[in-house]
Amino acid sequence: MLISAQARQVPKTPVTLMYRVYKYVLPEVRAELGRLRVIAERIPDDELRIQAIASMTSKQFHCEGGGIYAAANLNSRHILIPLIVCLQTISDYLDNLCDRSTSLDPDDFRLLHQSMLDAVDPDAPLRDYYALRTERDDGGYLHELVRTCQASIRQLPSYSAVQPYVSELVGLYGDLQVYKHIVKEKREPALLEWWGKHGYTVPHLHWNEFAAATGSTLGMFMLFLAASVEGCSPEEALEIRSAYFPHVCGLHIMLDYLIDQEEDRIGGDLNFCNYYSSQSQLVERIGDIVERARQDVNRLPVPRFHRMVIEGLLALYLSDPKVRGQQDVQLVSKRLMRRSPLTRLFFWGNSVVIRLRQSSN
Repeated sequence: MLISAQARQVPKTPVTLMYRVYKYVLPEVRAELGRLRVIAERIPDDELRIQAIASMTSKQFHCEGGGIYAAANLNSRHILIPLIVCLQTISDYLDNLCDRSTSLDPDDFRLLHQSMLDAVDPDAPLRDYYALRTERDDGGYLHELVRTCQASIRQLPSYSAVQPYVSELVGLYGDLQVYKHIVKEKREPALLEWWGKHGYTVPHLHWNEFAAATGSTLGMFMLFLAASVEGCSPEEALEIRSAYFPHVCGLHIMLDYLIDQEEDRIGGDLNFCNYYSSQSQLVERIGDIVERARQDVNRLPVPRFHRMVIEGLLALYLSDPKVRGQQDVQLVSKRLMRRSPLTRLFFWGNSVVIRLRQSSN
């Protein structure tokens, strides 16, 4: 896997990484999203069509960010990009359906997310994932997403080594989506009960930090990258899973919640950043997760690539226009960026891209 021959191909500098991303990855991610949008626009059910299109419109950057892992093995990007884009699109589409659901039925949410478990199992049969809800006719859209993932996975030479850990992470992701979308008064008790079953594995984390870590797809994408090379062993797959979960994954989603605090406050939605006694404790906890994530990836081959992922996450979220309207979040942003010149470099680059996009609209 990344230890020997492929290690020489992995980008090790921001310039090399960004060149590959802009030259190869982003155009191909957008082409795959364009293909899916055509299918989504034909969905017969109005609500399913609206949420499918909305998930691609408002969350396109999720697929673009996940595509970074394809930049580490350009020779396999024809496999990795459709896989990453389709799994992330399932995630974003179902999140929209559950957020704006006409149902608060945990069994409905569980069945919807069975599609993600089936997507990462090349032998799984397709099911009627909408069987427990009113809106059911998507014209085959969700089945197409699942089938594309399965077809891509069959082309990964070392998938058998990583599959148990991919399925584990997808299973935890599905649990989170069920518990965070049920009736409001039951959400926190359900999450705490769930934490009671898993907390012993990460005793240094708070329950909300563990929950946040389960909401990330980055560990899955990194395992896909490892599986794209002959010879990845189960031991190496476990090392990758342990290096990404919980800290890299936790950082990813805590940053997402950080910039959404005002939006979630207005919408009355659960936000994992609201479970601290002060902004100072919030900064301290996220800072600790950042440092642990940096230490964890040092165990992996080509640690500089994974460090760029971490600093890129910080820059991506902290440069988001949402930050400017939240004074508390701006203070957190400044304190986190002080610790890394590389984060500031990515922050500057991402800010320039945002301004260029805004000026062209």
